[in-house]
Amino acid sequence: MQVIKYSILFLILLSSSLIGKYLSRKYLYRLEELEEMNSALNIFKSKIKFTYEPIPEIFQEISENSKKNIGKIFLEAKEKMKIDNANIAWEKAVEESNTNLKKEDKNIIKNLSKLLGQTDSEGQISQIEITQNFLETQIKEAIQEKQKNEKLYSRLGTTIGLAIVIVLC
Repeated sequence: MQVIKYSILFLILLSSSLIGKYLSRKYLYRLEELEEMNSALNIFKSKIKFTYEPIPEIFQEISENSKKNIGKIFLEAKEKMKIDNANIAWEKAVEESNTNLKKEDKNIIKNLSKLLGQTDSEGQISQIEITQNFLETQIKEAIQEKQKNEKLYSRLGTTIGLAIVIVLC
């Protein structure tokens, strides 16, 4: 009987620790997605500057070379361009995306749509650079949040698990 009791208490402690770890990972995922978006925008900027490919083709290539969530944004925007303008398609794709990005991050990325497909390549490149500057700020903020909150959630999960175990003993 004692073995079952201690096994259940151990499982409670283990599960609460894992929940804490799981919650702490969202900060890492946000940072990775911001960095991936910044990298994808670099590719986008280079393609516009040097290859003069149409935006849907560039988005297709970026979606194939990017990680899951960010690649989906570009692929979704490419698909929406069949119906809408590039700027509207981009805004919809970012807004409907299922990512770990905050609303503030999404708003910065949506700002790219202002000149997307509406101006010459220099205007689009300057808008991409502005967006990247704002993303750099968000990346720095995400690094700080990750450092502060990742340990907090991990330890909080373990502490809550220990408290539950102590109460149940």
